[in-house]
Amino acid sequence: MNPVLNLNNFFVKEHTGIFKAANNFDILDPTTQKLILTCREEQLGTFTKMLRFTDYKRMTPFHVEIKTPDGKKIITVKRGISIILSTVEVLDENDKTIGFFKQKFFSIGGKFDVLDVNNQVVCTLKGKWTSWDFRFMQGETELAHVSKKWAGIGKEMFTSADNYMLEIKPATPQNSPIREMIMAAVLCIDMVLKE
Repeated sequence: MNPVLNLNNFFVKEHTGIFKAANNFDILDPTTQKLILTCREEQLGTFTKMLRFTDYKRMTPFHVEIKTPDGKKIITVKRGISIILSTVEVLDENDKTIGFFKQKFFSIGGKFDVLDVNNQVVCTLKGKWTSWDFRFMQGETELAHVSKKWAGIGKEMFTSADNYMLEIKPATPQNSPIREMIMAAVLCIDMVLKE
């Protein structure tokens, strides 16, 4: 696992544009505002691009790679066509499956389970999509929090609707696949629940 995932705070900034079909994000260190990861959807077919501008956008497949600024792939997040509920696969830097996300049926505000490779629940993402407040819960323990609210340095920088903070709690084990899954899940909040 790449050591950058052992950080606890990440600022996620979505690329915006009028005719933007691909899901592209930059991930910055909120303290230094230095680019630490890029997330790009480079394998986007023509038919999928066209559907991204329709009401079927939430159903389209995606294939996003999270890389270091020098181009080293660390996580891949992908999903096929989604009719009702999403199942998203997460792969490590060696293209080995490390887990899945499965969206909950009839969840209010957005909820999905984070599963390991054996389909065992590692944690659950619970949230309020109206206020952009999501928590990764393992039983009663909060592993991470995603929000549009940030009271740290550079507060004014974090005001756009496409920008948000990921705070992984220090108690979340270092060098653990759960950190990779949390990072991947943050992108899924935007692509699965928020589109």
